[in-house]
Amino acid sequence: MALKEWDIEITDDSKQPIVNLKEIFRYKDLLFLFVRRDFVSLYKQTILGPIWVIIQPVLTTITFTIVFNKIANIDTVVPPVLFYLIGITVWNYFADNVTKTSETFVANQSIFGKVYFPRLIVPLSIVVTNMFKFFIQLLLFLIVYLYFVVSTDENFAVSWHLVLIPVLIFIMAALGLGIGLIIAALTTKYRDLRFLIQFGITLVMYATPIVYPLSMISEEYRWVLVLNPMTSIVETFKVGFFGAEFGIFEWNYLGYSCIFSLLTLALGIRLFGKMERSFMDTI
Repeated sequence: MALKEWDIEITDDSKQPIVNLKEIFRYKDLLFLFVRRDFVSLYKQTILGPIWVIIQPVLTTITFTIVFNKIANIDTVVPPVLFYLIGITVWNYFADNVTKTSETFVANQSIFGKVYFPRLIVPLSIVVTNMFKFFIQLLLFLIVYLYFVVSTDENFAVSWHLVLIPVLIFIMAALGLGIGLIIAALTTKYRDLRFLIQFGITLVMYATPIVYPLSMISEEYRWVLVLNPMTSIVETFKVGFFGAEFGIFEWNYLGYSCIFSLLTLALGIRLFGKMERSFMDTI
């Protein structure tokens, strides 16, 4: 008689892999349910609703244009509205992934304590939700970009680097998710980290060529900014939309960002996987 195949097997938890991709795929419906929940709850009971996705980068772009271009007189080479808008769009996706993912355990402890599902589903849903916001803001940038091309004398040389956009999005997602998972694992024991996240994100933003072009930094100190993995990503977006003369693109810079992001993601998943097995005892 053939042995019966069990639907569920209870095994030693320590022998389970940190990430079970097959199990995560089996819960894909739950992933999209969390995506819908995140997007709906974010703008629930707001007057303008999802329009805030557009208002935030617009207001930030106006502020940066006035403060850094008009008052500080920073030469952005390209029209400042386009320069700041593309930088803000790219940065928002990364920053939102870090801040929201880092709150995974604290924000979902009531759910985690009631029912089992792969905990990694929650931070993955955050990355997917933020990706929708990113595409909406990128569409806004494209509309403004086309307006400048059609109504002004700006003649940007669109570069082949635009084909790298899917790769850039993947690197940003991996980097933001990895850093967020590391912080989420640590905040279960060290709650003070929650108060340092926003402050740290702001500091790193100014170490990224968002409010100034990388070309204005002397080569003697440029390597310091290149150590920031987001630097090459932002610069590649600029080169793709404005042309090679309006940004700095190096394969070794982008390769460094990719390797750094993958290592960070691997570390984050490992810490997150270890912590999720015992976080209810410490949170």
